[in-house]
Amino acid sequence: MDLTGEERIAASRDAVWKALNDPEVLKACIPGCESLEKISDTELEATVGVKIGPVKARFNGKVELTNLNPPSSYTISGEGKGGIAGFAKGGADVTLTEEGAETVLAYVVNADVGGKIAQLGSRLISSTSKKLATQFFENLNQTISGS
Repeated sequence: MDLTGEERIAASRDAVWKALNDPEVLKACIPGCESLEKISDTELEATVGVKIGPVKARFNGKVELTNLNPPSSYTISGEGKGGIAGFAKGGADVTLTEEGAETVLAYVVNADVGGKIAQLGSRLISSTSKKLATQFFENLNQTISGS
């Protein structure tokens, strides 16, 4: 499933780019993120707790930054295993465009799940994925712009 959207952020493109590459900022913005540790300049390890319908799961996995084109765009992707709940993987292509004193952050998110969570139905998974993606980018906007 693919989700698209954009956020207008009251900050320079360089400031937004810096935030998108800061593990502490990402940890604070990812819904349910319990830990996020930098392994290298392009790899992070994460633990995230999420609730999808009646299933609550903790996913452990890696996050990778690829297609780096500073400060214009990158792809952030990850895969996590949630034990008996199953697995989740996905990513987002993020593009930054300056418009005056603001930066427009456009994103295309894709997500895939398997195991017990996949049995919940595509509508519930799709709505939860959209909610989590929207929440992340709104949190990022608030963190960067301070509003």
